[in-house]
Amino acid sequence: MPAARSAHEGGDVLGQARPLLTWRHGAGLTSRFLYFACTLPLFAGLGNLAPLPVSARLPSPLRAASTVPSSPPSSRPAGCGDRTNPSTNHGMAVSDECKLKFQDLKSKRSFRFITFKIDEQTQQVVVDRLGQPGDTYDDFTASMPEKECRYAVFDFDFTTDENCQKSKIFFISWSPDTSRVRSKMLYASSKDRFKRELDGIQLELQATDPSEMSMDIVKARAL
Repeated sequence: MPAARSAHEGGDVLGQARPLLTWRHGAGLTSRFLYFACTLPLFAGLGNLAPLPVSARLPSPLRAASTVPSSPPSSRPAGCGDRTNPSTNHGMAVSDECKLKFQDLKSKRSFRFITFKIDEQTQQVVVDRLGQPGDTYDDFTASMPEKECRYAVFDFDFTTDENCQKSKIFFISWSPDTSRVRSKMLYASSKDRFKRELDGIQLELQATDPSEMSMDIVKARAL
């Protein structure tokens, strides 16, 4: 017997079983045994019937309407993002120099601060300026351009209330009000990805003018 039968075969099986389904109250034990012996294989065969697909059970007009047209193939190559919108690429790429210099600041304390910028030609974040170990926080704030966005890290030394010397690495996102709107969008959409590349950042500041990253604010965040 095949593994599955069509719906038409199922109708034949039911037609064959119908005469056998007649039950007589006065039937003896032998008749009852023959009844179950004959009908059991027929019902076992019904369990193997393959169900009809939905489209086959619909009338012809509805069957045609139930067919969903397939989407046309995309003309864009696989894996190709929209380079005009940086948010679709989840941020700019990060140059290896950015990560290497940050490791030098964190591990060797070779720099007091590092500023980074987005190179729109190469579509990546690159090192902009390196602050020497003897530079002050005022030197750092003075390095921020008035009309351009920047990322920066600053190795801040401070003394706690218990007179303990400590240091913390700040990540600062500089986005002045006078900068271009496109530039603000690029830096905002790339910030999270860039931060993930710099393992060791402890605190973060976002500033649109110098007063929002003053020494008092930095100290309050560090303590």
